[in-house]
Amino acid sequence: MTTLTNLQPAPVIDETARLLTEHYVFPEIAEQLADLLRRRLAEGAYDVDGAEELARLVTADLQSVNDDKHLRLKHHADLVSPEQGAATLESIRRDFDTSLAGVPRLELLDGGVAVVELAPMLFPLGWAAEPLSAALTLASRAQALIVDLRNNRGGDPDTVAFVCSYLLDERTHLNTMYWRSGERSEQSWSLPHVPGARFGGSKPLYVLSSDSTFSAAEELAYDLQQLGRAIVVGEATRGGAHPCKGWTVHPHLEVTVPTGRAINPVSGTNWEGIGVQPDIPCAAAESLDQAHALALARLAD
Repeated sequence: MTTLTNLQPAPVIDETARLLTEHYVFPEIAEQLADLLRRRLAEGAYDVDGAEELARLVTADLQSVNDDKHLRLKHHADLVSPEQGAATLESIRRDFDTSLAGVPRLELLDGGVAVVELAPMLFPLGWAAEPLSAALTLASRAQALIVDLRNNRGGDPDTVAFVCSYLLDERTHLNTMYWRSGERSEQSWSLPHVPGARFGGSKPLYVLSSDSTFSAAEELAYDLQQLGRAIVVGEATRGGAHPCKGWTVHPHLEVTVPTGRAINPVSGTNWEGIGVQPDIPCAAAESLDQAHALALARLAD
């Protein structure tokens, strides 16, 4: 364990406060949080035994004002690169290499209903496009499709658009990101062309959710739900709609700061703090059976 003999909390807190005030999508809340961190530091609240405990305490304080679950001080057991974003990238690359590139399950159920599980993340599109295309092209032949996001903790918005492109017929406005930097907005659209075959926009489509489904996985469920394209079955999701960037502030610590917020073109809002609400609420463990039954009933009609 890294101890305070080589981890002084003050430089970590100072750099975290600086990154908050410069980058957090909500500047007024950033100022509140920076003041809170400095006050807690002065009170000795961060005089703890190691980096992991410091990360836990600081994260709790960062999330104490508006419960932004993307706002964190993350502990990494292994040493991480000081390069911006490298800590997260190294971690998710390990997950990519051990999860069949984020598509751990592709199965055909009774009645011509396919299941594609996307987990543990929607990986960067440069890595994931080929395996996702292969899986979704195979699934395109099914009569109905279930996309399982119960164990998906987020990922790349570009990958969300890529997956949606297989599930729609026409180029469609999916989401808009507002970025604090430059106070600019950036629209996300499905692609006019995809590698392989589309499942398309008319056959029955279901999305499975749980209280672990987070971030970009929530966007995938929310976009399809708001468009009226998919029925969400399962539990309300975790409620994180703010894309973030990561900065290494110590060889074992990374601060993640949301730099933007999602604005859905249909609802005019997002799922931050409330989660994606399922159309068919049920326990996550029962959602696959529920969705399969719904699909079979729909196909029978």
